[in-house]
Amino acid sequence: MKINEIHITVTDENFQKEILESPEAVLVDFWADWCGPCHMMAPVIEELAGEYEGRVKVGKLDVDKNPHTASRYGIRSIPSSLFFKNGQEVDRVIGAVAKKELVDKLDALL
Repeated sequence: MKINEIHITVTDENFQKEILESPEAVLVDFWADWCGPCHMMAPVIEELAGEYEGRVKVGKLDVDKNPHTASRYGIRSIPSSLFFKNGQEVDRVIGAVAKKELVDKLDALL
C-alpha cells in the first residue's frame, strides 16, 4: 500500500470478512490496472476513503486478480463502484462519475 492510500485491498479471499461481514457501510471500487477510467477515479476513491474514514469502509478490488468476486457480482464494465450495507449490495455506479454522485450514494447509506 502506498503511503497516500488509505483504502483496503479487497481480494476473493478476504471479501467475505472485509465487505460482507463489515459493521460499517462499504464502498468497493472494482478496477483493473489497464483501465484508463479506473485510474481517473483512483484519486476520487482515495479522497472518499479519507473523508469517510471511521464511517464507511472503502476498498478496491482488482478484477483481473480476483475474477471470482467480479463474476459473482456481474461486473462487466469497470470502474464499477458497489455499495454494501449489512452484507448486502444496496447500490452501484458503473463508469467514471463525478465525486458528488458517489458522495450522494455514501450519504444515503449513513
